[in-house]
Order: sequence, then C-alpha cells, then structure tokens
Amino acid sequence: MLKIGDFSKLGRVTVKTLRYWDEIGLLRPDFVSPENGYRYYSIAKLALVHEILSLKELGLFLEDIEQVLKGGLANEEWISLLRSRRNTLTDDLHLCETRIQKIDRMIETAEKESNMPTVEIRELPEVIVASYRTTIPDYNALFKVVPPLGDIMRKQGAECRIPEYCFNIYHDGEYREKDIDVEICEAVNEARIDGEGIIYKKVAAVPTAAVIMHRGGYDSLRKSYSAILSWVEENDFEIIDNPRESYIDGIWNRENPDDWRTEIQIPVSKVT
Repeated sequence: MLKIGDFSKLGRVTVKTLRYWDEIGLLRPDFVSPENGYRYYSIAKLALVHEILSLKELGLFLEDIEQVLKGGLANEEWISLLRSRRNTLTDDLHLCETRIQKIDRMIETAEKESNMPTVEIRELPEVIVASYRTTIPDYNALFKVVPPLGDIMRKQGAECRIPEYCFNIYHDGEYREKDIDVEICEAVNEARIDGEGIIYKKVAAVPTAAVIMHRGGYDSLRKSYSAILSWVEENDFEIIDNPRESYIDGIWNRENPDDWRTEIQIPVSKVT
C-alpha cells in the first residue's frame, strides 16, 4: 500500500483533498495506522480517484458522485442527473454568451470613444483665394469640379500658397447630402484676373474656430459634424459663420478612403 503522499502524486490529487474525501466518506483509505494516524491506500483505489475526478469535471456535486460510486442511483436517475447537469451548463453557456455580447458592445463603444477625434479651438489665417461657387448634387461631384479648376488657375498664372490651404465653404450653413451650395477656395500667393467662374478675393481671418479632423471617406462626414456640433453646444459656443472643410489628404494622394483626412472648421464665438 501507498502512503497518502505517494498516493496523491500518482492520483494527481492533493493530500488535503484526500483527507476531505475521507471525512465525508467519499474515498476511505484502506488502512489508518493506530500509532500515528497515517493513511494508506491500495493501488486499486487510484481507479476510484480517476472516476471521481472525471465526474467532478462534469460539475457534479460530491454528494451525487458518492451515490454514483456506491451504486445508489438507478439508470433512470443517472440519466436524469446527467440531463439536469446538461441543462445547467446550457443555461450557463447562454448567460456567458449574453455577457460576452454585452462586453463586446462595451469594448466597441470604448474604442469609438478613444478613437473619436478631439475638437480644438484655433485661429484661421487671412488668405487670398481663388474662389469658385457652385451647387453640386453630392460630395462625389467634387471630384469632377475641382480638377478642372486647377487647370484654369494655372492658365491664369495663379500660384498656390505654401503651406497649401484648400478648403470649401458651405453656404447652406449645415451639413447636407444633396444639392450642396459650396464655395471651393484655394489659397494663392496673389490675386489674378477673374475669369471662367473663378473670383480672386481676400478671405478674412477667423479669430476663433472649432476644428475637428475627420478621417475617412466623405460619406461618413456626418459623424464628425455631429461630434463637433455637439461639442460647440456643450462648451457654450455659438456658430457665427458657415463651416469650412479643409482637405489634407484625399483621392489625389491616397488610394484608400480610410486614409483621407478632412478638417472641419467652424467659426464660433463664446456665448455671453
């Protein structure tokens, strides 16, 4: 026979657990020394240890395991016990899935908040611009309007300001998806002679503008507009002029729309 320590090693169960099983009558040692109380187990008891551990892995209570080992359950009762345990595990699984879905939603919300661009207050400079005002059916139409303007400006001898400052002023005063009244502006070093729809003029500086960087295609601009307008209201500012969009990166230098960067600039003043 084996001492309890050796038996625990072979059975892969702690001595503390073996003593507890002895106390509740689940697994008795084969011999207890009257002199020192040492417990001894036969090799045959290892099979019982493995059976107990297997049943525990199913989540069965020790009381149920004891009945199973002692043959105290009829076959119908054993099947009923297993079905009950299966139902409990199924309920636990559904609960875990629900919790995982809730956690996923919380993670998604937290990621959106952490990735949400911040709004800052900035002064916009006074610039001379080549201005072209028109109404476009949607944002995608900008790709058809802007390139020809560059050709016209070059023929007129206009030189773009460095650093470049290309922006649109939206005279609707709000975000629109259709029939957009837009003024396309390209900052230049000096005015040239007006022509072919292009007007050269000075755009005054804006002392205070709320600015947010939108990343992505133009079809998702509404989200950034919503964010900046909410910020303006929450921080006691009021809009005093039409919003601008300054194009940092776009289809002309980035193939992937996810890499496009558009800065929304809204002239504001503090509410008094």
